Amino acid sequence: MSTAFDVIVIGAGPGGYIAAIRAAQLGFNTACIDEWKNDKGGPAPGGTCTNVGCIPSKALLQSSENFDQAGHHFSDHGIGLSNLTIDVAKMLGRKNTVVKQNNDGILYLFKKNKVAFFHGRGSFTKAVDGGYEVAVAGDKPDVLTAKHVIIATGSNPRALPGAAFDEETILSNDGALRIPAVPKTLGVIGSGVIGLEMGSVWRRLGAEVTVLEALPVFLGAVDEQIAKEAHKVFVKQGLKINLGVKITEVRAGKKAVSVSYTDEAGAEQKLECEKLIVSIGRVPNTTGLNAEAVGLKLDERGFVAVDDDCKTNLANVWAVGDVVRGPMLAHKAEEEGVAVAERIAGQHGHVNFNTVPWVIYTSPEIAWVGQTEQQLKASGRAYKAGVFPFMANGRARALGDTTGMVKFLADARTDEILGVHIIGPMASELIAESVVAMEFKASSEDIARICHAHPSLSEATKEAALAIDKRTLNF
Repeated sequence: MSTAFDVIVIGAGPGGYIAAIRAAQLGFNTACIDEWKNDKGGPAPGGTCTNVGCIPSKALLQSSENFDQAGHHFSDHGIGLSNLTIDVAKMLGRKNTVVKQNNDGILYLFKKNKVAFFHGRGSFTKAVDGGYEVAVAGDKPDVLTAKHVIIATGSNPRALPGAAFDEETILSNDGALRIPAVPKTLGVIGSGVIGLEMGSVWRRLGAEVTVLEALPVFLGAVDEQIAKEAHKVFVKQGLKINLGVKITEVRAGKKAVSVSYTDEAGAEQKLECEKLIVSIGRVPNTTGLNAEAVGLKLDERGFVAVDDDCKTNLANVWAVGDVVRGPMLAHKAEEEGVAVAERIAGQHGHVNFNTVPWVIYTSPEIAWVGQTEQQLKASGRAYKAGVFPFMANGRARALGDTTGMVKFLADARTDEILGVHIIGPMASELIAESVVAMEFKASSEDIARICHAHPSLSEATKEAALAIDKRTLNF
C-alpha cells in the first residue's frame, strides 16, 4: 500500500530540501527522499554541498587560513608564536561537526515545515492515475505516490579515464576533504573551484602543491584581468600551476601516484606525488533514478532534459540543480527549487541566470556576477570599465590584506551595470550588493551615489563604480 502526497522531492541537496520546504509552505503535502548517510548510518540530508562540498570545504579553508595567518602574519600585529603545530585529526573533527550541524538543521527544518522525510534511494516505478509511483530503497523500504515529482539528485565527480577514484591516493572532492595527514606532495588535476580550494587548504598546511590544467589559460571563465591577478597571487603563495597540459597516464601505487603528461611546449613530464586530487568537473547523478520506467527524457550527457521552467517531458515532473542544464551551484539549485514549488502552486517562480553570483573561496577570494570583459568584447557591446584596488582601501590596510581589486563593467550608453568582478578580502560577501543592483538593472552611477560606511571594504565597490567615469576619490 503506497502513501499519497501532493509533491515528492527526490534528493535533499540544496535544490531538493529547499523545494520541499517551499512546497510545504505553500500548503502541499510534501515528501522528500534522500539516501546520504552519516558515519553511523543515519540520515545526512544536504547532498554533496553539505556533506562533501561547499560546507566542509569552507570549514577546512577557515582552519587552514587561521594556520597560515598564525604562521606568517600574526607577527605583523605584534603577536608572537612559537612551535606552531596543526592537529589534522582535530581539524577534520571540527569539519565533521560543522557538517553534522547542517545535517541536523535540515532535519529540523523538515519537521518544522511538516515535510515527510524518507531515508533511502528514490526511484520511479511507474506512472499511475493522477501521478507517479516512487519507491524508497533503504533500511525501511516504502512506496509513495504523488501528482508532482521534483528530481533533485545532484551530481557526482567526473573521474579521469584510466584513473578511478580510490579515495586513498586518487581523490575526488570527498577524499580531498579527509586526508588524514598533510602530504609532502600533492597533485591537483584541474584548476577550477574545487581544485584551487582544496589545493589551497593543503598548501597552507605545508604540502607542496602542483596544479595541472588542460586549458592554456588560467580560470578561463573568470574576467581575464581578475584571472591574471589570481594567477600571480597563487604562484607567489607557492602553488605550482602548469597550463596547457595533456595527461597521458596515471599510475597509483600504495603510497604515491605518478602522473605522466605533456606540457604546454609538448615536452614529456612526470609528476610524483603522495596524493592526487582529480577535479575535472562533475556529471549528473541519474543512475538508479529508473527514468526509463516512466519515459523520462535524459539528454546526450545524462542530464534530465528540462525547459526554461524546469519542466521535463513528463507532465508534472520537474528537475532542478546539478542534474539539469546551467551552472552547478548550490544557490542556483535553491532558486530553481523555490521557483518550481511556486510554479506548481500556480505562481510565477523566477530565476535569473544572468544574476547568479560565482565565488571561489581561496585567499584572496574571487567573486563575480554578470559578463566578463572578454564576453562583452566578443559580443561587440560598447562598455566602460572601472577598477579600484584594495591597496587604496583603508579597511583593507587595517586588515592587512590589500590584495586584489573591484572591477565594474557598464554599458557605454545607458550606464547599466553589465558585470562586477572582485578579487580580494571578503569578495563572497561584497558581491551581493552588485547582484541586487543588477537584478534591479541599476547603473554604475546608482552605486556611486550610494553612501557606503567608512571604513569598510564595500567602499571599494563604490569607488570602482566611480571609476567608470574616471572620478575615484581615493585612488
